[in-house]
Amino acid sequence: MEAALEVKSKLSETKETQKSSLRHTSLTVLGAVLCVILIPILVLNISLIVKSCLHRDEIPNIGGYLPLIVLTDSMYPEIQSGDLIFCHTAAPEEIKEGDVIAFFDPAGNGTSVVTHRVNRIIKEDDGSIAFETKGDANNAADEEHVPAEKLVGLYLKRIPGAGKAVMFMQTTEGLVLCVICPIILLVGYDVIRRRLYERSRKEDTEALLRELEELRAKADEREAKE
Repeated sequence: MEAALEVKSKLSETKETQKSSLRHTSLTVLGAVLCVILIPILVLNISLIVKSCLHRDEIPNIGGYLPLIVLTDSMYPEIQSGDLIFCHTAAPEEIKEGDVIAFFDPAGNGTSVVTHRVNRIIKEDDGSIAFETKGDANNAADEEHVPAEKLVGLYLKRIPGAGKAVMFMQTTEGLVLCVICPIILLVGYDVIRRRLYERSRKEDTEALLRELEELRAKADEREAKE
């Protein structure tokens, strides 16, 4: 009877240990997923925010890549309003006819950026380069040529509709959700993981002590019988 109870007790302890191990593994996997998803978003957001604050007259970039939000359909259907596009910094000499480029609008306020296709490359009298540009959806070319110094970058690719999400991330609510919340989640995960690990170690230690006590009791019992 005592042997059966002992076996039952050990089985129960084994199940509890397995559950604890499963919880720990699940939290570890969850933490890894959160890190993979949230850390890049967090780093990207913080980098763009810091760069935009330090260089207000420049478009923030990461390794030469510039994320831009499209606000109009002038390049429809290749690029549409609400898309997030990525450009890369390029020298004016690298641009070819037919390329899609991002540039500071020469007819704008000096900070607005337009993404249009290069119709032709113009060599000015002073030897400088300028670009005649046109939106694919527009009936006519842009009125003013784009000087080389207005070039922002060469268009690479787009993520449809992602620009709306980026615009949300620039609001106070988006900053809280996409920057503050990831930090809280990562810190919270680490605190919970550490507490569960410490509790698991404590339970294992207590189980080991109980087993040692049982072994001592059995040894004392055998000595008493002898």
